Amino acid sequence: MRMITSLRALLFLLVVLAVSTAAQSQVRISVAFGPPALPVYEQPVCPGDGYIWTPGYWAWDPDINDYYWVPGTWVLAPEVGFLWTPPWWGWSDGAFLFHEGWWGPHVGFYGGVVYGFGYFGFGFVGGRWDGDHFFYNRSVTNINVVDIHNVYNETVVNRFTDNHISYNGGPGGIDARPRPEEEMAERERHIGPVAAQTQHVVAARGNPELRASANHGRPPIAATARPGEFRSGSVVPAREAGGAYNPPPSRVAILPVAKATWLAR
Repeated sequence: MRMITSLRALLFLLVVLAVSTAAQSQVRISVAFGPPALPVYEQPVCPGDGYIWTPGYWAWDPDINDYYWVPGTWVLAPEVGFLWTPPWWGWSDGAFLFHEGWWGPHVGFYGGVVYGFGYFGFGFVGGRWDGDHFFYNRSVTNINVVDIHNVYNETVVNRFTDNHISYNGGPGGIDARPRPEEEMAERERHIGPVAAQTQHVVAARGNPELRASANHGRPPIAATARPGEFRSGSVVPAREAGGAYNPPPSRVAILPVAKATWLAR
């Protein structure tokens, strides 16, 4: 049984890595009901220069037909000048589709979802590149100025409602559409999640505590200082769920991968 579980985890990692290497994911996860609200949590301290915040999000596991929380974490930028566009869920053709996150010179559309910590529905105001150094905005990011000196203070006015909604469109979803600059960012050269991020996702998927059915929208590991550090002292639990967790009594999900279909049992 342990060997089968390990093999399935390895196959899942290989699929995630394959998707991550694409400039724009061709593998879309389609789910019949939306993800839980975003939990309320604090941002761990940035572990070092060059790390960029990647917010937590709900992912879907077709094997157990459940959402699971991928903790927010700090990740080293894969290239100088690159920023992270978070993944997001969007309503389309009667189902919720998952859009993979990516790295590029500008932040693209992420559904208008207010992830916080610089991601307030449009763009990113948690920091900016100046030459080959990343400067952190202390007004919205958790920085230890003893260790990191390339900082600035810029007050940010959040024009979006922080309602913890985790998806775009559909019943109760966020009403936002891509802006011209976000559409332009989509056409620029960009890359998928780095290896540390894909391994982070695999670790989250394998942790039963992070399943929505177990934590009811309040994951005990909401954020980490570095990818995959789920047992260190830097783990930050959720203070509370962002909203009531009310999954439908009947769960049906479809995962189109090379025209294959997965149905809830």
